[in-house]
Amino acid sequence: MDLGLRGKTALVTGGSKGLGLGCAIGLAAEGCRIHLAARTKSDLEAARAEIANSSDVPVEIHPVDLMDPANGAALVAACGDIDILVNSAGGVPSGYLDNLSDAEWTDGFGLKIFGAVAVTRAAYAAMKAKGGGVIVNIIGVHGQRPRATHVASGAANAALMSITNALGADSAADGIRVVGVNPGFVLTDRVRTSAKRRARTELGDEARWGEIIESLPRVGTVEQVADLVTYLASERAGHITGAIIPIDGGLSAAPYVGA
Repeated sequence: MDLGLRGKTALVTGGSKGLGLGCAIGLAAEGCRIHLAARTKSDLEAARAEIANSSDVPVEIHPVDLMDPANGAALVAACGDIDILVNSAGGVPSGYLDNLSDAEWTDGFGLKIFGAVAVTRAAYAAMKAKGGGVIVNIIGVHGQRPRATHVASGAANAALMSITNALGADSAADGIRVVGVNPGFVLTDRVRTSAKRRARTELGDEARWGEIIESLPRVGTVEQVADLVTYLASERAGHITGAIIPIDGGLSAAPYVGA
């Protein structure tokens, strides 16, 4: 299926690893010009090389710390004419309320929420001025399915879900679609790190993180999430806005079991 994305320009925050990189690879495969933003230049360079292995499209990298909201507007300005924004930056630590420090709460929300808001504010204004665009927020299942083991990430995800719903409800009048996806457990480096943390807390041994992974229900792949994001960014999904699509193997609809 040709999604009609060839020649479009996409900015992917958190694009050097995990779901962000997966989405960038998927959009590049459809012919999009790619801008990748993340904190670490070496990771961005590695991501650009990985995209080049499978797609012949321009890829520009932007080492930037989106914890500083002022950098959001500067990033969007540096990218020029953006058709698609994928907000994937920010990993809020998992853990119980009494295991998370104030700094972990502050840093997690600073990137996941305030960083996304700053980039979205600038991108929305630019898209409105040119007559259209698409914003896709990668959020997370614990925003709609709270768990004590993910209290901070659930709170941050719920906030980003609300922002997505609010913007997307009115954005069509500006020619813009704002949508979200709620991945469940996806086997990324971030999930491995989270599993190690839980293994240390619950099992007393970080090396037993594989047992945590095995206990997780319905673990998906980066490619599955990237395919959904790529579709939502296309005109094939042109009547979808203000919606948040779960991609969790049915986890959000199932009884509470497991993690």
